[in-house]
Amino acid sequence: MSIIRPFRATDLFTFNNINLDLWTETYGISFYLTYLARWPDLCCVQAAPTGPLMGYILGKAEGTSTDFHGHITALTVAPEFRRLGLARSMIAFLERASDDTYGGFFVDLYVRCTNAVGISLYEGLGYSVYRRVREYYGSLGLGPGGKDEEDAFDMRKPLSRDPHRRSVRPNGRDMIVSAHDVS
Repeated sequence: MSIIRPFRATDLFTFNNINLDLWTETYGISFYLTYLARWPDLCCVQAAPTGPLMGYILGKAEGTSTDFHGHITALTVAPEFRRLGLARSMIAFLERASDDTYGGFFVDLYVRCTNAVGISLYEGLGYSVYRRVREYYGSLGLGPGGKDEEDAFDMRKPLSRDPHRRSVRPNGRDMIVSAHDVS
């Protein structure tokens, strides 16, 4: 049993059990605070009834015209709470807000091409690969000395404003772009 509630700035002092993980990108405090200030309704945590944080999602709304969408910037669940459906419920939370509150055409996310578990989760939720972004993680300056040059899949799921599914493509794994081409 768990509850979904808004991500609060004070949660930054108690989320180490979630962030200390191979697949989780950890950002500076100002990064998290910017998200909480600009898109508080797209940021939530999942907490155990006794209080410990189990996972969180950070999102934002961006783009223009038919490219306006919700974006999953960070999603992670503490290792001891995985395989309980927490990621699914937090993604559903962000998708609803992106659709109902923001009127986005789709939700997108970036995932490491080697993260087979994450890719499988997203595909099971209706996301598909839109394109492969070469050296995406290196462009973020992540990894030791900013040398992480791993590719990412840009995955998307259309929302209700895109009934014809124009925001997705069937051959996304074959579409390869440079990290510099991604805004």
